This record gives sequence, C-alpha cells and structure tokens, in this order.
Amino acid sequence: MQYSDWGERSARWSGIHSETVDLRGTSVHYLSTEGVGSPPGAPVHLLVPNPAGSATNWVDVFPALRRYGRVIAVDLPGTIAGHTELPDRRAAGVESNARFLCAFTGALGLDKVVVHGWSAGGIVALLFADIAPDRVVQIVLVTPALPPPISVGESRLWRTVGRAGLAVAPPVARGLLRLFGRRLLDLNIRILSDPASIEGTKWDLGGGELGRISPEFTELARDEFVALQPNQLDSSVTVIASIFSAMFVRRHRVQEAMRRAAAPTLLLWGDDDRLITRTWIDDWTAQRPDWNLSVFENVGHALPIEVPDAYAQAVGEWLASTRS
Repeated sequence: MQYSDWGERSARWSGIHSETVDLRGTSVHYLSTEGVGSPPGAPVHLLVPNPAGSATNWVDVFPALRRYGRVIAVDLPGTIAGHTELPDRRAAGVESNARFLCAFTGALGLDKVVVHGWSAGGIVALLFADIAPDRVVQIVLVTPALPPPISVGESRLWRTVGRAGLAVAPPVARGLLRLFGRRLLDLNIRILSDPASIEGTKWDLGGGELGRISPEFTELARDEFVALQPNQLDSSVTVIASIFSAMFVRRHRVQEAMRRAAAPTLLLWGDDDRLITRTWIDDWTAQRPDWNLSVFENVGHALPIEVPDAYAQAVGEWLASTRS
C-alpha cells in the first residue's frame, strides 16, 4: 500500500507519506513523517522492520514517536508486502540489508540516526551500526532475534549439519511455496480477519494480546495479504535462511557487532513473547550490562503494534535519560 498522505487511509496516520528514492538504479520505498513538537536538532528515527515484513509494520508507532523527531521506516529489499525492488535474490539477506541501510541513509543525507530494529530487523540494525558507527547515535532493539545462548555441542551441530541444511532447504522450500503458497496466504488472511481467535492456539507464536492491535492496522495487514501472489513469497525463503544463519551458523559476525556497539542501546521486550525468551534476554544483558532493558508486561512479539503508545513512551523516557 502507498499513499501520498496516509491520512487517506486513516485519520490516525495523517502526515505519514509514502516516498521513493532511486538507489543505484533500484527504486526504494519508505514511509516518512516530520517531527511534531520534537526538540531542535533531534536525530531521525530510522525504523527497520523484520526483513520479511515491510515499513507498514511500523505505521501505528509513527503518531506517538514523531514527537521525538522525524520518523522514517523503510521497505528492505526482499520484503513480502513492501515496494522496494529486489535487484537479485542475494540482496534479501541480513548483511546485504545492513549495507543497503548505509546506502539508503547516505542517499537521504541522514548523518545522525536513532536506528530501531524489530525482530530480525535487530540483526540488520546492529550490523548497520557496526559498519556505520559515525552515523548511528543510538540503537533501539525491539524483541530482537539475536544469536541466543547455545552449548558448544549445539554450536558445532549448527556449523555442520545446520549449514548443510540451510544450503539444501531453500530450493525445497521454494518448491513447497509454489504448491502451498496460496493456502499459506489464505491462512494469514483468516487470522487477520479475527486476530484474537488464534490466542492460545498452535498458531499463536508471538504471544501477547492480539486483540489490542488497532482495527486500522489489522485491516491494512489483511489488505496487503489479499493483494499478494504466492510467487511474492519466494524472497522470504532467502530472508529466513539468512536469519537462521546469522543467529546460529555464522553467529560470530553478529556477536562481534554486539560487542563493538558503542552507541547507547535500549532493549525492549514483552514478557509474553514466545519467540524471544527471557533466557535469551538475560544472556544478552549479561554480555552488555550497559544496555538499558525495558520489559512490557503481558505483551508479545508484536510489541510495536500491540502497544505503540507505550513503545514510544519508553523510547522517549530513555532518550531523555541519555541526554541528561
């Protein structure tokens, strides 16, 4: 979905604009809104979705977050419902996406950003901060899918069997999507027609109270899935394989980025998140005790769309504390 002003879609999104920029011959789509009452000279908030998601995943955060500065959310290459072109299949990987953010922020002249990374977007955000530390002034990691704690034996298994599996699985997965992609899309459409209906079922992977999600966002997500064709799911295979590789196989690259991250970092997590566990959170904060942790009670993996106002408030309070 693209609107010159998203107020056409819902009054709550007034002032959010769909924009494009040409990046080395690739058309890149992003959402943008100016700061409203934000401090003079406030850095731009760059919102990075899960690489399989799109910029619209952040749309409910915009109205509350723009009081702290200009807000931009970008469609990464390879997003399912996004509008950024995919120059080639490899461009959908997390490391490629980090390099893409460098080029994107350079094209827009963004020299100081607060980068927010949600889910596997947290990997992209950290890698971006690692290769452009002069450009990233602060980092917000939202229920991030970072390398979890695993044993030596598990690590060895991932480097051998897991590496081989990630080489073999994508072609098989693409074949299965050609057969069952339509059914998968229809399942998501049914869930989005009544999100609360999956709570407590086997499909409830993210936890939280999905009934809190705004009806405007639910309708938008449903419309995006209705517009999709099964062949558009192809790039998601590359994205998912890249995420698993970064978390379990080539994890040292992200771990190094975690250790080197010099920008003040805020870690946001919902205690009902069933994808990112408390054990993982405790491991990361043990590695980086300087990271600030904010825990949301009874909130799941969809934190920014489940409680967007509380999300922005937590970020705002943290920004104030770092300034002081």
